[in-house]
Amino acid sequence: MDSDYDKKCSDAEHIENVSRFSSNDTKLTDTNGRGIIDIEPTIYELDESQINQDAQEANEEEHELSVREAISLYKASIFWAAVMSATIIMEGYDNILMSSFFAYPSFKDKFGQPVDGNPNDKELTGPWQVGLSCAAASGAVVGVLANGYLTERWGHRRVILANLTLMAAFIFIPFFAQTIQHLLVGQILCGLVWGVFATMGPSYSSEIMPLALRGYLAAYVNLCWATGQFVAAGVLQAFVSNTTEWSYRVPFAIQWVWIPPLFILTILCPDSPAWLIRKGRIDDAIKATKRLSHKSIHEKAHQRVSMMIRTNELEKEQEMNNIKGWKSYVECFKGFNRRRTEIACVAFAGQVLSGSTFAYSPSYFFSQAGLNSSDTYKLNLGTTGIAWTGTVLSWFLLRRYGRRTIYVTGFAILTAVLLLIGILACPPQTSAIKWAQCGVVIAWVATYAMTIGPLAFTIVGEMSATRLRAQSIALARGSYSIVSLISNVVEPYLINPSEANLKGKTAFVWLGTATCVLVWSFFRLPETRDRSFAELDIMFEKGIPARQFSNYQFDWEDEIKNTSKNQASE
Repeated sequence: MDSDYDKKCSDAEHIENVSRFSSNDTKLTDTNGRGIIDIEPTIYELDESQINQDAQEANEEEHELSVREAISLYKASIFWAAVMSATIIMEGYDNILMSSFFAYPSFKDKFGQPVDGNPNDKELTGPWQVGLSCAAASGAVVGVLANGYLTERWGHRRVILANLTLMAAFIFIPFFAQTIQHLLVGQILCGLVWGVFATMGPSYSSEIMPLALRGYLAAYVNLCWATGQFVAAGVLQAFVSNTTEWSYRVPFAIQWVWIPPLFILTILCPDSPAWLIRKGRIDDAIKATKRLSHKSIHEKAHQRVSMMIRTNELEKEQEMNNIKGWKSYVECFKGFNRRRTEIACVAFAGQVLSGSTFAYSPSYFFSQAGLNSSDTYKLNLGTTGIAWTGTVLSWFLLRRYGRRTIYVTGFAILTAVLLLIGILACPPQTSAIKWAQCGVVIAWVATYAMTIGPLAFTIVGEMSATRLRAQSIALARGSYSIVSLISNVVEPYLINPSEANLKGKTAFVWLGTATCVLVWSFFRLPETRDRSFAELDIMFEKGIPARQFSNYQFDWEDEIKNTSKNQASE
């Protein structure tokens, strides 16, 4: 696009809709219906064959682009995807914070109840552990479902800005909490916002990243999660010997630190070009595409936009045109979209079903295994550090192996580790056995961080149709939150000394759920590596079996011809 065209676009920013492409002409109509806007011919006024040619060229270039080249050309995309995903740090921080507080001496003294009438030995009762564990997850269910609608209507930027503002207000509640009821309310309200944040990273990253980097930036979301948990573990370790109420108030207050920089960066962040196209804002999509890439390839922005338009048109032809408002969720369960939704939901819920409630935030497990508070939080800090490192290592696995291979193999290893944890809990517990259990739990965390943790975000970000991405990711995250809510009800009763008191034998329960997901992933999870969104649309439409995705030979020109025939027959 030359400067003259950009000037024309700046004079015609009220353009909102571009009609369906035809071989004759394309009319640009403003939102008030005032007719054709007189601007110079653009790529979107060319015939459909030109659009298809540009889309094909962009698709071929994406397949040929190496990781090193993609990093060089799309540094801006990497940066902005990292910014939009950084909101997950706040959720990861609180996720480990509240569960770790259950073993925190000053927190138990403030909100716990005496055990066997001993005022010097307090524990949070099972029901309140369940309530506090489920509070944020309950709010998150509402938040993720609302976000599927909000993001599609208002865009990623506006929704994040609004929720950062709400978050700044909601943090006051747990910070000043004097009763456990106050904590419960604060967690529910914060959970609403975290539910919105949880779906932003995968959605935005998958829409702006080139094919070579798509999986890495989606997996980066898990790194943000691990970063939040690592920071929380460090803060908890720093204050564990503090016997005042500030030992748990300061960790709550630290959540305010994230908000100002994220707010400023989000204001500067470009909207997703794919979202702009769905809103008919083609000129803005071109500008956003240029902002997200190196200036050396700005002249190819029209090709990338053509590819996004082609994908958008293809999905319209697949009966996904009427997806406005809350009805869009219904489309996720129709036709072949039902299969895509199933995969996204189970892959995400698999994070919980793998036993993460039991093993991924192990502070309470360590304390119930007999370790003192100091050793517990030192181990917890080390465990979260391993989780962070494991997520980074997962990027190297992504480069060599497919999504399906890593996910299935990861679950196979996790089930074996859970079995070992349970077996170690069966004989009379000695100090050596307790430390061995803790070591095996750390091995579980390392495996999870390299496989299931990051891969779930990658799979969910790639699995949905682009026109249903916000809704599909919201449903997937909603499934995660619902399963997490259930596990947060069950886990405290299984491990709490005043309830079932299973301790390490709790691993047997999660062994059962993990085995179920392992079997499902082997038969139902397809390989999406090196597949563009347009290719995935066609493969799902054809009903290609999951285990044949990686070997499917795709002929772009034939598929375009078939699509054109279908369009002409309408």
